[in-house]
Amino acid sequence: MKRQEFFAGIKAGLPVCIGYLSVSFGFGAMAVAQGLSIFQSVLISVLNLTSAGQFAGLTVLAAGGAVLELILTQLVINSRYALMSMALTQRLGPETSGLKRMAAAFFNTDEVFALGMTRVGKLTVSFFTGAGTIAAIGWIGGTALGAVAGSLLPESVRMAMSTLLYGMFVAIVIPQARAEKPMAVCLVLALVLSCLFTWLPLLNTVSTGLAIVICTVAAAALCAVLFPVKEDAQ
Repeated sequence: MKRQEFFAGIKAGLPVCIGYLSVSFGFGAMAVAQGLSIFQSVLISVLNLTSAGQFAGLTVLAAGGAVLELILTQLVINSRYALMSMALTQRLGPETSGLKRMAAAFFNTDEVFALGMTRVGKLTVSFFTGAGTIAAIGWIGGTALGAVAGSLLPESVRMAMSTLLYGMFVAIVIPQARAEKPMAVCLVLALVLSCLFTWLPLLNTVSTGLAIVICTVAAAALCAVLFPVKEDAQ
């Protein structure tokens, strides 16, 4: 039964694996372009498995940010996984041990979470682990391919690939902002705050990593006040 569930998870997660290949290829190429080795680039994907967090972390590293800034950036960007894991644990059932829950939580990305929450019937650790495993293979494999390819390309091409980060965020955020007013307002607020930290005296002395944290938290907090979610809509 566990084996069948595991392979069912792999089958369900295969499209996620393919999608991760393209995005993580860009991360691997960018990491090498920023001076990391192939091993370091792949190790980041092995230990983190978080697209937005890794790209943001790479930005902080490239800017020479401090370790504390890197930690705060990851804490803010990846805090959603704590809420997602709490939702998943309700579906796994009380018979699931804490160790198994922690193992499943490692694979808890946005897309794998969606697979687990939308599965018809009972969600099992074997299914979720299968989906997460194939997704992780795609993410790590794409990072390795991108890092190798990036190391072989001319420096001018590698530096040009740094625009992949901005292209990815535009592709993700703009369609969502057009569909939802709160998202659009949050995007504009974050943009304005980022400009202030770039051009205003004193504010432009704040390091890149800390500025990212402040802009993220401030924009999200303002939108929470402006667009509160009603209890019956949760």
